[in-house]
Amino acid sequence: MIANKLNLVYQVYMEKKVVAAFDFDGTISKRDTFIPFALFIVGPSRWLVGLFSLIPSTVKFMFRKMSRQKLKEKTMTVFLQGISYKELRREGHEFAHEVIPKLLKIKALEQLFWHQEQGHTVILVSASPEVYLTPWAEKMGINHVCASKLALDDDGNVTGKLDGLNCRGKEKVRRLQELLGDKKEYVLYAYGDSPGDREMLSLADHAFYRKI
Repeated sequence: MIANKLNLVYQVYMEKKVVAAFDFDGTISKRDTFIPFALFIVGPSRWLVGLFSLIPSTVKFMFRKMSRQKLKEKTMTVFLQGISYKELRREGHEFAHEVIPKLLKIKALEQLFWHQEQGHTVILVSASPEVYLTPWAEKMGINHVCASKLALDDDGNVTGKLDGLNCRGKEKVRRLQELLGDKKEYVLYAYGDSPGDREMLSLADHAFYRKI
């Protein structure tokens, strides 16, 4: 009787869709990717000037006088404000193909490929901008991208603000649930490396913190 019940539970479990959710920066990549993206977009001189101008905001953030989202928007304003989104998409595509491959962890890619070989749904869940994560994910055959979105003005130019919340912490969980629906309908593997991944890892059936 007990064996039959266990077999039934196992069968139901195995019939569920399996999802693998990967953080990107520090999990799949070796480091943050936005600063290299900014360098790719504006060049060394403007990049250095921009970094220097961000020192006061960074200090405010360190002393909790500025939120993480405000600091991120300040950073995007310095480097991206006023750029045509159409042009930025083209640059993002080039960055995804030329620079991102140099920043990746081999073991993380192997784990990602393993999930793909098993037929699992693979999702990239990141606070980095979708403008370069989406083309990289498409190239890699990743099913979905949940990432931070850039706000645009009426002319289609980047404002420096985010369209919605920074895809971090609780927002990662909200975006996953919005995409996938009821958690009872799937088995979740989650991979992360920072406090911003904790909520997503807590949601997972199989959580991996700094293990790839």
